[in-house]
Amino acid sequence: MMEVKTNPGMMTSLTLPDGTLVFLNSESTLSYPSRFDSDTRNVTLQGEAYFQVASDKSSPFIIEMGKVQVQVLGTSFNLRAYQDEEMIQTTLVEGRVCMFTDKKRILLYPNEQGAIELKTGNLVKKQVDVQAYIGWKNGRFIFERQTLEDIMRTLSRWYDVQVVFQSEKAQHIEFTGNLRRYDAFGQIVSMLALACPAKFN
Repeated sequence: MMEVKTNPGMMTSLTLPDGTLVFLNSESTLSYPSRFDSDTRNVTLQGEAYFQVASDKSSPFIIEMGKVQVQVLGTSFNLRAYQDEEMIQTTLVEGRVCMFTDKKRILLYPNEQGAIELKTGNLVKKQVDVQAYIGWKNGRFIFERQTLEDIMRTLSRWYDVQVVFQSEKAQHIEFTGNLRRYDAFGQIVSMLALACPAKFN
C-alpha cells in the first residue's frame, strides 16, 4: 500500500496506477495499492480530495471513508471526509456516483451533493453550485451561507492556526464570498473583517 499525506497549508496532486488524477487538499491522507487488481480499484481517504477517475467499466473505483463508501466507474467529483467534521460530503461535477453505507445508498448526478450525518447515519442529497466545493483546487476559498465557525475551521486547517471565539453569537454569523487563497492568514482575515460584523484580533 502507498500513502500520501498533506500538511496544513499544503495541496498536492497525484496520478494513481489506473490513470486516475487526484488533488489532495490540506491535512488529508490517501491510501492506495501500488497496483490495482482486475476486479475493483479501492482507495481510502481521510480529509478532502478531488477525483478525476479513469474510466474502466469492468473495474469499479471505490473510495472508503470508515463506514461510508463512494463507488464510480469514470467521473469527476469532490469528496470531503475530515474526522473533525460531522458530515461526509460527495459533490458531483460530471458522470454518476453511488454513495452508500451498510443500510442506505443514493445515486448522484451532476450538480448534486450527497451528505451523510455521521451521528445519525442520515443520508441526504441536494442540488448545489459545485464551484463552491471545488474552488480550493484552484486556489480559492468559496463560501455560500456558511457560518463563521465552519469558515474558521477551513481556514485554520489551511493556515495551521488555532481560532478561539470569545462570543458564541459570532460563531453563527453567516458569510458568502469568493476569496483568493492569500499566503498569510492575516490577509484573508482582513478581507473577512470588511464583510463580517465581527471583530478579529
